[in-house]
Amino acid sequence: MIPQAAPGAGYLAQQPAIDAAVQRALASGWYILGREGEAFEREFAAWLGVTRAVGCANGTDALALILRGLGIGAGCTVATVSHTAVATVAAIEMAGATPLLLDIDPDTYTMDPEELAAVIEDPPPGLPPLRAAIAVHLYGQACDLDPMLEACGEAGVALIEDCAQSHGATLHGRKLGTFGAAAAFSLYPTKNLGALGDAGVLATDDGALADRIAAIRQYGWEERYISTMAGVNSRLDEIQAAILRVKLPVLDAGNARRRAIADAYDAALAGGPLAPPQRRADAEHVFHQYVLRSPHRADLMARLRAAGIGTGIHYPMPVHLQPAYRHRVALGPAGCTETASAAGEVFSLPIYPELTDAEVERIGAALRDLGR
Repeated sequence: MIPQAAPGAGYLAQQPAIDAAVQRALASGWYILGREGEAFEREFAAWLGVTRAVGCANGTDALALILRGLGIGAGCTVATVSHTAVATVAAIEMAGATPLLLDIDPDTYTMDPEELAAVIEDPPPGLPPLRAAIAVHLYGQACDLDPMLEACGEAGVALIEDCAQSHGATLHGRKLGTFGAAAAFSLYPTKNLGALGDAGVLATDDGALADRIAAIRQYGWEERYISTMAGVNSRLDEIQAAILRVKLPVLDAGNARRRAIADAYDAALAGGPLAPPQRRADAEHVFHQYVLRSPHRADLMARLRAAGIGTGIHYPMPVHLQPAYRHRVALGPAGCTETASAAGEVFSLPIYPELTDAEVERIGAALRDLGR
């Protein structure tokens, strides 16, 4: 069976260098917020093209820390989408803010910028003031950021980028994560840039914001053991930072391999009943997921499973329909109808750099068979 995701393959591809990095971190005698973490923050910021990066425990915390650093919490509303990992909405509530869930563009599965502009101009009644919007660059593809930035900028609403699935993706030739007030990256093992455990990083060109967040992630300390502001414990450990320093230099090559695999899948689907994922114009997709859509999803997934090909669903239930959030979170005027429709039909193929050419061809052959 070819698995839909294989984080262990990324380790095996870099095993000698990763093992050496782990040994270096272990031998240092310093295991949290040390030289490895500082070096990774510098290297990640330079790769992304921002002035500052701040490591933290995971991608959910990265979003929550940005909100805290911006002073967005209780008494504030934050708009985002329901078609996302639940972590996006969990982070809003971790910061004490109120989520407002908007619908998606059905072609790219990213936030509908027209609905965002509508709720900024005319917020739903009964909610606190809208102070921020989190744009989720889903599956490795950019949101339609230009109208979002315009609407947010005119209203003084902070635009935050959720780049958990878009490491290295671009819009107008510029890396995602460099457009908004700040950007959050998950470094979960299955991500395009993945640790071998939980990890996260956030990025910004606002040095004062980065300094606040760096303090908040460690109890609000600016001086050891003295909290000058309310904080949390969300620290990047040295072992994960050392591993990420090995994996960052090969990220661009890994993304190129993902695009080549996606092109092969596109060719296999040509003329068949399934449409390849749409690409946004003037953007470069990095295919964290290669997502197809069909009302016959269960049958197609079963046929692929029979051919020895694993698939996944990202995501099977929108946040607003999940038991913890249903009837509790506010929705935009569209009622997330496109979101609910997509959740019943999307499914993801295997796509990671370590797939062999033979495996890609095997998956392509199975895709061609689906059209027969």
